[in-house]
Amino acid sequence: MAHGHGHGHGGCSHDADPLETPERGLEYGLYRRIDLEKLECLNERREGSGRLVFRAWEERGERGKFVESDDDEELLFNIPFTGNVKLKGIIIMGEDDDTHPSAMRLYKNIPHMSFDDTAREADQEFSLNKDVTGELEYPTKIARFSSVHHLSIHISKNFGAEQTKILYIGLRGEWTEAQRQEVVICNYEAAANPSDHSVQQVVPQSHFIA
Repeated sequence: MAHGHGHGHGGCSHDADPLETPERGLEYGLYRRIDLEKLECLNERREGSGRLVFRAWEERGERGKFVESDDDEELLFNIPFTGNVKLKGIIIMGEDDDTHPSAMRLYKNIPHMSFDDTAREADQEFSLNKDVTGELEYPTKIARFSSVHHLSIHISKNFGAEQTKILYIGLRGEWTEAQRQEVVICNYEAAANPSDHSVQQVVPQSHFIA
């Protein structure tokens, strides 16, 4: 499934408690753990607009911050995290019209995905309902998304419009700092040291008979 996007820029669902509690906002705090400078959104109409939809849950109603697709209805977000994430749920908020996304596919730990890469099997797929308030969460398969350092979100289609519009994407889960792996350098002996390999010389004894 090849796509002609020339843009190098860079399941089940359930209703959650509609009350805007501080705890709910904290649950969707993973946006703070995104390396926004390296975040890519392919096929965005306005460069850099894909980053705007990742913000605090309490700010999801700011309708001036959104991303729209350009050539067709597809969008592809490449989201690098600053550590390891256990992803538990996602919210996708849009307009109450045909520009709202209708299908979402998730891929983990594949940096710099392109539209050609979306031909591979996704780690999880969702059929989306229209959500204009940012209350509808799509739970992930936590066992599959327990150690994510990079997340790709492919919006493959909408409800029939030529372009897709997203107002907010919320990510719920846990973050842990990435463990630095120590590199152990082993020095191997290039040549044998003669002093380490002493050879006992055997001197034959001569016996003379008088």
